[in-house]
Amino acid sequence: MTKIDFDTIAKQFEQIQDRACRQIEQADGKSTFQSDQWEKEIGTGTTRVLQEGNKIEKAAINFSKIKGQFTADMAKMAGKQGKNFSATGVSSIIHPRHPFLPIIHMNIRYFELDNNEYWYGGGIDLTPHYIDKKQAVHFHQQLKNFCDGYHPDFYPRFKQQADEYFYLPHRHETRGVGGIFFDQLNTNCGLSASRLFDFVRQLGNLYPRLYAMILENEPTKEATQHEKQWQALRRSRYVEFNLLHDRGTKFGIASGGNTESILLSMPPTAQWFYNFAPEPGSPEAQTMAMLKKGLDWINMA
Repeated sequence: MTKIDFDTIAKQFEQIQDRACRQIEQADGKSTFQSDQWEKEIGTGTTRVLQEGNKIEKAAINFSKIKGQFTADMAKMAGKQGKNFSATGVSSIIHPRHPFLPIIHMNIRYFELDNNEYWYGGGIDLTPHYIDKKQAVHFHQQLKNFCDGYHPDFYPRFKQQADEYFYLPHRHETRGVGGIFFDQLNTNCGLSASRLFDFVRQLGNLYPRLYAMILENEPTKEATQHEKQWQALRRSRYVEFNLLHDRGTKFGIASGGNTESILLSMPPTAQWFYNFAPEPGSPEAQTMAMLKKGLDWINMA
């Protein structure tokens, strides 16, 4: 079997969205996701949004299933050729209330063209406002354990790709502590079609569990105004990345997808400060010093 049926993949992705919403609601302990089903000429989707939660200020988990013409702009982004495409995916972002809790992002997606080419993409990454080494080490160890269950090359390969992808070249800094990222993944990676599909599905199921563990360690100390301002500044970097560099945002807009859903990754508030420089030796400066590619988080002392 060379590939999984498109509708089967879409149905499984929709179930991943359902499970993630229930688990995140339970972890937050207050708010619930509101659902908006949309339909456009290109396809359908369900956008689910949680706002003003106990621990979460804003969370979004989107599902989409679309088909259409594979335009020249899409072909250029993908480096592929075809007349028509089908795509389905789940994407999610969580912006916490407390600045000592990190932003987390997850995306899994599947594309196929009318010339029988197909591939998966996706990943999970963590963007702390204040980097906690222990948290980053644990996060990367969980991802490595997961990847190692499928292929020994997946974690080092996908970790490096995350470092390269989640990078703001105009700032010379990474978006956060990274995670894993992959694109145009098919059976050439060494897995069978069914095993590869299982890897992508289980990554989607891992996502809410990872963040639930992080929320269990919510700080008890109330954030200061200074810490909240730093959180707003780090959120602004998130906005910059998503608008300038994020492939999903660009593809969503180019494909004529649901604009409100595409831009749901934006934080509820963000601030820009001209020529901001953290105090030497401050927690903010320590975080900035670790926004680098190639850090070996698992073996970091």
